[in-house]
Amino acid sequence: MPFLQHRQRLGFPRAVSHGRRENRCQTICTHFLLEDLEDCPYTRKSLLIRDYRRHWQRSRSYDSDEHERGACEWCEYALIITLATVLLIGVSALTIFWVLKYRDGYGWSEDVNKQFNLHPTLMVAGFITFSGFSVLLYRICRCFRRIYVKLLHAIFHAMAFPCIVIGFLAVLDNHNKSGIPNFYSLHSWIGLVAMGLFGIQYAAGFFSFLLLLMCSKGTAAFRAGLVPIHAAFGVLTFVLGVAACVTGLTEKAIFALKDKPYSSMPDEGVIINAIGMALVAILAVVMYILSRNRFRATERNISIRASVDL
Repeated sequence: MPFLQHRQRLGFPRAVSHGRRENRCQTICTHFLLEDLEDCPYTRKSLLIRDYRRHWQRSRSYDSDEHERGACEWCEYALIITLATVLLIGVSALTIFWVLKYRDGYGWSEDVNKQFNLHPTLMVAGFITFSGFSVLLYRICRCFRRIYVKLLHAIFHAMAFPCIVIGFLAVLDNHNKSGIPNFYSLHSWIGLVAMGLFGIQYAAGFFSFLLLLMCSKGTAAFRAGLVPIHAAFGVLTFVLGVAACVTGLTEKAIFALKDKPYSSMPDEGVIINAIGMALVAILAVVMYILSRNRFRATERNISIRASVDL
């Protein structure tokens, strides 16, 4: 497009001095930088300014959604995050307290009963605490660049992986030494499915993150298509993990409480029930967070971050 026609599209008169043209450009930029786009008469006429606006958005730092959230929304956000953190840490602490006070602590080959105690503790830590933090960070953390959020997501899953593996080996070795059949109960079936899905999810996530580091632009479409599948099966794995822990606690309470029957509500039975209710509360809080679109980044911020990260 010739220069004069381009100036006319911007709204400049045909003949204008260099000083007036500079002032007009300054006026346009001032309107733009203040984001007063409705009052600026030149913004909608100019593709140039629109392109500059996109470039300016990409070059801005990763701002938070503070200007888009009201006071009530921030109170809800802070309350639900605090509650989730307390529950995720508290359920592991309560499990450790139960084992140390009522189940004689931990061991390995020297005592099969103490070896079994590693199973509930590590499974709760892996499937619930570490996996829960991983899910929540990926969903609600908007303070860092997307690549760092993905890295934290991978780190928490990497911490959960050895917990699940060691917990599974502990109960398998305990059953073999004690002559207890393996994989006959509903708890074991749910646990096997949860572990299988967790392993597949971990491999798929690691592969996707590796592709991001190696070739971010060339694999953007593939990774974008993988995200909803990975997210759906991630939620399913977390739900199955909670179900496996709850059924396992019930099974342990029925078989282990012999001196005082479970039906008489002994102190240990109350602690086991409290752990189970904490697991249900965690699942409720996590599903609430996942269902709330307000905890997501806005589409505008997602597009800006994607343009840089991808």
